[in-house]
Amino acid sequence: MSRVEEIEQAIGQLPPEEFRKILAWMREREEQLWNEQMERDASSGRLDFLIDEARQEALLGLTKEWPPSE
Repeated sequence: MSRVEEIEQAIGQLPPEEFRKILAWMREREEQLWNEQMERDASSGRLDFLIDEARQEALLGLTKEWPPSE
């Protein structure tokens, strides 16, 4: 049995309250990993194309003010 399968089996045996605690921890961990990846991508220039696209759309008049003025 793999390590993941062992973990899945153990989680499957948890009472609901403990399962929810594990679930909350996993969601926080996933968010942390996502944020770290985004930071690495931004720092390395991998997201620069988004800035270029936004500038091009602004030049073409396709952007809107945010937050919208009332």
